[in-house]
Order: sequence, then structure tokens, then C-alpha cells
Amino acid sequence: MDAVSLFRLVRPPNPLSTGLPDAPGFEAARAKDLAREAGAAWPAAPGAVARPAPVDGTFDSALDRLVQGVSQKQAVARETMAGLMSGQQVPLHQAMIAMEEASVSFQLMVEVRNRLLESYQELMRMQV
Repeated sequence: MDAVSLFRLVRPPNPLSTGLPDAPGFEAARAKDLAREAGAAWPAAPGAVARPAPVDGTFDSALDRLVQGVSQKQAVARETMAGLMSGQQVPLHQAMIAMEEASVSFQLMVEVRNRLLESYQELMRMQV
């Protein structure tokens, strides 16, 4: 199970979701966001200086970026270990570094998730 599916499995339900139709203009704004994200995902031309992707200020997008980063590190670790075991020219230290990066980033994501769940539960216990 990869980090994305694990995080989505334990993500608490959104208490603000009402099931009502979205506000007018929401779809257009979301389409612009998707277009901007898609434009940032294209690889740069060879020799070009890479620009950082624009940062979306929503909390949900920050969590999604965290989960995607962890998933990418796990994929890199898996590929380097597969290359090492199949006899390709992958240095042992590179494989170990990739595995440790994936492990540490996964542990960080789990701790962030735990703190968020604790905070969510504390908010739900508050009396209004």
C-alpha cells in the first residue's frame, strides 16, 4: 500500500461538507487551478532553469503535496532497490539513502497525520 492510499484511508471526513451544490463560479475557479497545476507539471526544456511550482494556499493542497512527495520518494526507493537486486549499476549507498529518505518522510507524514487527527478530535470535543 502506498502513502497516498494509506493517507486517504485514514483521512477524517470533512465536517464542512454539506452535500449542497457548489457555489456559482466554483467550477470555473477549479478549472483555472487545474490548468495552472497542469502547466506546472510539464517538464522544462533541456538546459532551462526550473522554476518552482506556484504554491496553492489551501491546507488540503499542502497535505496532498506532502503525500505526493512521500509517494514519489517511496517509488524512487523501490526502483533503486529493484535496480540493485537485478544487478544494474546502482551504488549501494544510493539505494540506502533512497530507502532512508522514504522511511523518514513516511514517518513524518504519519506524525503529521496523527497530530491532525488529535487536533480534529480535540475540536470535536469542544463545546460551543
